[in-house]
Amino acid sequence: MIFWESPSVDPYFNLALEQVLFEGPGQGDACCMLWRNHNTIVVGKYQNTLQEVDLAYARRHGIRVARRLSGGGAVYHDLGNVNFTFIAPHQGAGLDFAAFCRPVAAVLAELGVQADIGGRNDMTVEGKKFSGSSQYVKRGRVMHHGTILYDSDLTVLGRALRPSRDKYVSKGLPSVRSRVTNLRPYVKEPLTADGFLARLRQALPDSLGMEPGAPTAAELARAEELRRTVYGTWEWNFGASPPCQVVKERRVEGCGRLEVHMDVERGTIKALEFYGDFFSLDEPAELAGRLLGCPLEEGALKARLAGVDVGRYFRGLEGPELRYILLE
Repeated sequence: MIFWESPSVDPYFNLALEQVLFEGPGQGDACCMLWRNHNTIVVGKYQNTLQEVDLAYARRHGIRVARRLSGGGAVYHDLGNVNFTFIAPHQGAGLDFAAFCRPVAAVLAELGVQADIGGRNDMTVEGKKFSGSSQYVKRGRVMHHGTILYDSDLTVLGRALRPSRDKYVSKGLPSVRSRVTNLRPYVKEPLTADGFLARLRQALPDSLGMEPGAPTAAELARAEELRRTVYGTWEWNFGASPPCQVVKERRVEGCGRLEVHMDVERGTIKALEFYGDFFSLDEPAELAGRLLGCPLEEGALKARLAGVDVGRYFRGLEGPELRYILLE
């Protein structure tokens, strides 16, 4: 087994590097990677990004949104969170989460943390969740990745993943919210997040007999290519969401109540209707027709609405405000 540590804290690069290691040479070998991300929400492969993320809050706080290869629920990453990935040959027909959590729990026990492995993919301490895992299986290989909340900003976590006040009807799988905690108060040593990562970096390879390794220049280049063409793209992180119906209701000063009824498919507007007690000079249906087929993305909406006097459709409302309502 080879031990790696990612040289980056960029979420799109790290997810790409996971795929490179998963698909790379040595298919009969096993490896483990530790990595951290700057502020990011990572959604599961089968989730609806619009449903899982408070996008307005994420934009205001510079939180990126990324989609991973595996299923499961949405999670929040910051530099107080440590991620671990195991890649190994897959034997049997099922998903065995506990097998990959046990080595991590054993290392945590050395730090005074009595972690319980339970639920479908969790590790808990005193009944509170500090780690969630997901798995991806393909062609006889399994990739298991998990989080360890050590010293994360739980306030941001709660706000960024807080369900929106909008109503969604979607085929995407919603996340299951659980009580969560940081591990730092339970560790017997006064370790910072960097210190905790250093202990894992030392203890995990020793406990599993792993050899240290590092990505080659070719693997790093391939990861950067995947970051650019897949993981860092709007098409993957938002466009890959399942179809959904969105109902938004907003009250705008000087305009009135505005209801937005929208069907979204692969991140683009497929149907759109406006209702409310606003006043208009032109039919809002005309504006809705202009927006059909437009990706729900700031630049695309701005281009589609260029030269349009939004106030003629909704008296007292301007283009930037309408874009915000559609994206919020």
